[in-house]
Amino acid sequence: MWRQPKTVWSIAFACVISFMGIGLVDPILKPIADELGAGPSQVSLLFTSYLAVMGIAMLGTGWVSSRVGAKRTLLLGLALIIVGAGLAGSQDTVGGIVAFRALWGLGNALFIATALATIVNAAAGSVKQAIILYEAALGVGIATGPLLGGWLGGISWRWPFYGVAVLMAVAFVATLTTLPKTPPAENPTSITAPLRALGHRGLLTVGITALLYNFGFFTLLAFTPFPLAMGAHEIGFIFFGWGVLLAITSVFAAPVIQRRFGTLAGIVGALLGFAVILAAMAIWTDDKTVLVVGVIVSGAFLGVNNTLITETVMKVSPAPRGVASAAYSFVRFSGGAVAPWLAGNLGEKSIHLPFWVGSVAVVLAVLVLLTARRIISALDEAPGHGAEEVTSRTEAEALTVGDA
Repeated sequence: MWRQPKTVWSIAFACVISFMGIGLVDPILKPIADELGAGPSQVSLLFTSYLAVMGIAMLGTGWVSSRVGAKRTLLLGLALIIVGAGLAGSQDTVGGIVAFRALWGLGNALFIATALATIVNAAAGSVKQAIILYEAALGVGIATGPLLGGWLGGISWRWPFYGVAVLMAVAFVATLTTLPKTPPAENPTSITAPLRALGHRGLLTVGITALLYNFGFFTLLAFTPFPLAMGAHEIGFIFFGWGVLLAITSVFAAPVIQRRFGTLAGIVGALLGFAVILAAMAIWTDDKTVLVVGVIVSGAFLGVNNTLITETVMKVSPAPRGVASAAYSFVRFSGGAVAPWLAGNLGEKSIHLPFWVGSVAVVLAVLVLLTARRIISALDEAPGHGAEEVTSRTEAEALTVGDA
């Protein structure tokens, strides 16, 4: 598995940095707010702009990559991340950071839309070996994002942005020099295909479910650093624990739970567990121990949910997997974009309120999902309740979309 072409290692390295994107800013939210004189609602827009642009861009990534080829799409995505991250770290206003964070989101959407297919096509040996390598890169990125953010953020909140720009510049040069030219697709993807795919009831229902649970997910990420009121290093280690559990359960626990209990039961159980954690954090918001434990343990529930619900997206409708995942990402990131801003505003009124709203939203997500239980339960009729092998391409695609 380790004897791969240089191209594979170049893209795998870029994947690690790309998947740091969300967790990286957690440790520096409060330092940015303190230094620039901003409140939680303003600083939370770093998530909102990133996720809103990424969600909208997902509708067009297939259209772009199918017309210009994988290499140009990857390089364009990397270039936008470099510019977005570098200029975000150079700003002196929250508005400036938010604007260039949006550019970063556009670049990330283009990159992750083509990275998996490129690694699989370029890898030496079996597809399974390539997917193991890809999933390893994904897990390392999710887990180390907060750690890098905390380490560099302890020097200055600007350094995590500069660090990403430098690392992505290395990945850009490596990809440019090692990846052969890739031709456009024979049958280009229509830009309206993802929106048309949402006409399928099962896909739309799962998308709305994700929109609602993302209110809880991004409340946890964007608001919790404020009541914790700790330094960048401490926040980094806390969310590192969250990322490790999320990565492990995404890859290893989710398929086991799916085979044992079924897809629908696995998703419902994970979401209800997460809702309970948010409720506990709402009750004991003044207790930092509860907040720390809640953040870390929630990673286990979110990892299971992200994999199972995204796998469901790719199987529940007749749309091609790329089209279905683009449609799903567009809907779910709508919730992800609104949640940080809403949590910040509510938190300025009461530090308990964001967690209550997040918990209720996750419960509503369960109720919405259950309206399509017959459609989703049909997936469980397959052997092993339809669980994919860890080394399957569908599993890797589910991890990419679910954890991005």
